[in-house]
Amino acid sequence: MTTETPPIDVGVIGVGTMGQHHARVYNNLPSANLVGICDYDQALADGVADEYSTKAMHLAELLDSVDAASIVVPTVNHYDLAVQCLEADIGVMIEKPIVDELHVGYKLLEKAKESTEVVQIGHVERFNPAVVALQEFFDDLTVINITSRRLGPPPNRDIVDSAVIDLMIHDIDIVLMLLDEMPSSIQSVGVYGNKHATGLFEFDSGVMASLTASRLTQQTARTLDITAKECLVKLDYNNQSIDIHRSSMPEYLEDRGRALFREMTVIEQPQIYGEEPLARELESFLEAVGSDSEPAVTVTDALQALEVAQKIDENGVNLPDPSWITND
Repeated sequence: MTTETPPIDVGVIGVGTMGQHHARVYNNLPSANLVGICDYDQALADGVADEYSTKAMHLAELLDSVDAASIVVPTVNHYDLAVQCLEADIGVMIEKPIVDELHVGYKLLEKAKESTEVVQIGHVERFNPAVVALQEFFDDLTVINITSRRLGPPPNRDIVDSAVIDLMIHDIDIVLMLLDEMPSSIQSVGVYGNKHATGLFEFDSGVMASLTASRLTQQTARTLDITAKECLVKLDYNNQSIDIHRSSMPEYLEDRGRALFREMTVIEQPQIYGEEPLARELESFLEAVGSDSEPAVTVTDALQALEVAQKIDENGVNLPDPSWITND
């Protein structure tokens, strides 16, 4: 005879654009019982609560009613809300970046160590099915270089953080996870208040990495390329796909006195079953809460990514915003 694990009572603190996605996913997860949500905008909270058949609560009421919560508010408020949750014996999922300043993050790390509750950080790309598939064979590669591009146009909403903190931090986290080491040197350059920035890393293992993030390009891209001795791996986060290029055979041909270049290569495409990364992330969080186990993305993981991101921001060359940037 088997006994099903009851769903975990969960809430969402902050139901802006991203917080509404958390509420939607929890509402659909069998392992979750969406008890309530809260937001300083009561009209917004009421509307989201109605949409997902839950209750809009004040924070104190929510903390008395749940065993786990997502914190999806401006970064500057992450620490205070996380501490309140931990003091109420509530496991927390904190959206990235973990905090706005490293010294605050180390205070949160100490609070997390003192608590028995799970603290997971929302680096959602770790749960992208393409990244999960990449991890299955990454250790078999002799990696030379990793290149990422996370690009898009100016958004139609205010974003306080630079493209490094808001976008590139995803790829920083993935690179640090894959290599399992911090960079030994970091160089960077950025323009327009780091709305477009590139970081160049060197690692003691001999690997280099080049990461670019932008809020200024007119084409969206979310890619990760890995140059290895054995092959070239091209990962697309948006398409949740991987192409593995092997056995490249470049050659020049002569045709009517002209030199033409031709290259033949073998491309492997691992089978990847598409899933919503956020759903996988929140399910992983609830599994950690239910089993009282270490979360997939720890406070330490997130602090390492933030440390690298802030160094890129600090070292980058920041020029004034041009007049044509009006949406950010």
